[in-house]
Amino acid sequence: MAAPVLPLQQVKLASLPSTRLTPEQQYWRTFKNPLLIPSPANGPVNLITQPAVPSSPAVFPSLSQPPDVFTVTTGARVQIYSIRTRKLLRTITRFDDTVRGTDVRPDGRVIVTGDDTGTVQVFDVSSRAILKTWKDHKQPVWVSKFSPSDPTTLLTASDDRTVRLWDLPAESSQRTFVGHTDYVRSGAFMPGAMASSGLLVSGSYDRTVRVWDPRVESRAAMTFKMAAPIEDVLPMPAGTTVLAAADNKIAVLDIVAGKPLHMIQNHQKTVTSLALASNGERLISGALDGHLKVFETTGWNAVSGSKYPSPILSLNVVTSGLAYEDKHIAVGMQSGLLSVKTRLSGQQKVKERERRKEMEALLEGKLEEHDKAVAKKNKSRGSGWEKRLRGREFIGEGVDIVIEGQDSKKRKKESSWEQDLRKGRYAAAMDQVLSGTDKNAQLTMFTALRHRSALRTALQDRDEVTLQPVLSWVYKHIREPRLVELCVEVAMNLLEIYSANLGQSAQVDKLVDRLHFRVRDEVEMAQNAFQLKGALDMLKA
Repeated sequence: MAAPVLPLQQVKLASLPSTRLTPEQQYWRTFKNPLLIPSPANGPVNLITQPAVPSSPAVFPSLSQPPDVFTVTTGARVQIYSIRTRKLLRTITRFDDTVRGTDVRPDGRVIVTGDDTGTVQVFDVSSRAILKTWKDHKQPVWVSKFSPSDPTTLLTASDDRTVRLWDLPAESSQRTFVGHTDYVRSGAFMPGAMASSGLLVSGSYDRTVRVWDPRVESRAAMTFKMAAPIEDVLPMPAGTTVLAAADNKIAVLDIVAGKPLHMIQNHQKTVTSLALASNGERLISGALDGHLKVFETTGWNAVSGSKYPSPILSLNVVTSGLAYEDKHIAVGMQSGLLSVKTRLSGQQKVKERERRKEMEALLEGKLEEHDKAVAKKNKSRGSGWEKRLRGREFIGEGVDIVIEGQDSKKRKKESSWEQDLRKGRYAAAMDQVLSGTDKNAQLTMFTALRHRSALRTALQDRDEVTLQPVLSWVYKHIREPRLVELCVEVAMNLLEIYSANLGQSAQVDKLVDRLHFRVRDEVEMAQNAFQLKGALDMLKA
């Protein structure tokens, strides 16, 4: 039996920003109870780490629960904190200079560190005894990381422009990767499908991100050239994508295709640290502008953010439990402050809210009334509360359009332009929709063409008459902030296709001139707004 043909999902513009918080913002605001810890070394907090997730249970068969520790590196010391209590468990201070690279093995028993003397040391977490010392590096070691797939393998990256692979029983490095021409200050093992091949990734101040394969001698397996020094690299869990922070941008690099996929430009100053949250569905970035920003990892749109009082040098989303749920947001600042915000979830959150209400009633002398109200509420509470959540529409911050789901009981008949679209008659579908006034239908049509990579096909082979409605639509909606990206994409395709034909039609030339003047006005207003923002930032500073 053939599957039924469903009509296109209706697309509409998302509502403009309001005072109501989106569920995404509400989620990140549940990280409360900030714990501010000054650095005992009176220096910046350079690094915050947590044991990585093992690539498979067979690697650490005795590991039944993730280790209850995360580390903070500041000055010439490494502090080990409890995830559950946020209390300092122990401090390692057996270093001759500032510590840079730190990592705890996934089983939580061993920690590796690299410092500014170039020394790499391995410690037992419980006793703080030195298990291994290597001095192959001759300059500061900024990265030291254990492999998530092999308990005895680790990597280091140094200002001596090398990346090295180590084996715990060995007396020296097993492999040295040479190719960078400047400081190497970020690196990681590739996870996911790439983990079995032992691939590494590194970022350098020579403005390159390099992928290293231990099976390939003498050169990097892949090199991406960037426009600025690389401050941090972060592989995505699938192992096919790497994020690279360079200046105030974050590049999304496709390892399989060997090309950049996207460029995130939301910070005003250098991005210093990257981390993943929500099981890899959210990217967290921190920068010298003091802003922490949250991005969804599908379209890389900003969904939330917060401001810290000092430039951010390091951050991490500390997880807990076998589900690796977000527990803390730990941020290390240039001022030497460590900020740890904790998320109250589930029963903890309910108990905290009840405790606060009870305390308010006690202070107001209304404790008896409060107890009666609680007893009445518990008695009358129904079991069908979840029904009220059905049908609600949740929109994250930064979303421009919303696609509404189809209701199987109220399925509308497919329109003629939708039939054209389904049968591949893209130009006919566009002409039919643009001849009407249904704004939602126009937005749905353009969105569907983008998803099918058919926008350029629909715009090709048009004459003077059929080209005018498209230009008119772009001219009309280019000022709508929620439609700017779509209008720009349509306009760029039109210019690429018909730039050689300009000057042959007075009507088309007139529409192009009008669009040019409108875009110029929008750019001027944006520049004025940016100048005002700069003046306000100076006053605020």
